[in-house]
Amino acid sequence: MAPYQEGVASWYGPGFQARLTASGEVYDQMDMTAAHPTLPFGTRVRVQRVENGREVIVRINDRGPFVRGRVIDLSRAAAEALDMIGVGTAVVRIYIIQRAGD
Repeated sequence: MAPYQEGVASWYGPGFQARLTASGEVYDQMDMTAAHPTLPFGTRVRVQRVENGREVIVRINDRGPFVRGRVIDLSRAAAEALDMIGVGTAVVRIYIIQRAGD
């Protein structure tokens, strides 16, 4: 399966904890969620870190990232699973598992 998208991922956590996401959900940095600029809310994607091969499945529930050149913003829990907390960003491949409504 070819990736839907490849690029730089970042993560967001404590400063957003308990705030409302663009989907209307309360953000929990320990949930396996992510922000994407265009994928429908509820879409599930597999995110693979290119450097180490680690993967995580997240559900899109927010919009972002708002930094040019980045393709997805991961929750803290997802970033921990990919071992990218310390570095802050990582090159990833995004695979669509299930689009919302499918």
